[in-house]
Amino acid sequence: MRILLIILGSVALVLGVVGIFLPLLPTTPFLLLAAALYFRSSPQLYDWLLSHPHLGHYIKNFREHKAIPLRVKIVSVSLVWITLLYCAFYVAQVWWLRLFFILLACGISAHILHYKTLRKEPDEK
Repeated sequence: MRILLIILGSVALVLGVVGIFLPLLPTTPFLLLAAALYFRSSPQLYDWLLSHPHLGHYIKNFREHKAIPLRVKIVSVSLVWITLLYCAFYVAQVWWLRLFFILLACGISAHILHYKTLRKEPDEK
């Protein structure tokens, strides 16, 4: 199980790093997932990630403020709705699956929006 968690954490870490360069892919959620998986599987990897000069501030910022920057909220919620509405109307063939996609978008949006909004983004390196 430990090795599986390390592999999943590493995949989340790669997705988080790619998200730094691709505006459509969120960075912080993947880095938080990587940190959580590393915390459960490898204290060395967890400490490395938190002390990393370019990645650690994403995790520390969220842990300290429990808030999401306004820009990140807008992009995240927008992408969730664009993606799931596309799935609901162009991919799903049955009504209950369409309803599922719409309810999923509502749930994800509510989860993102329940966090406080960080009005001023901290300086990034």
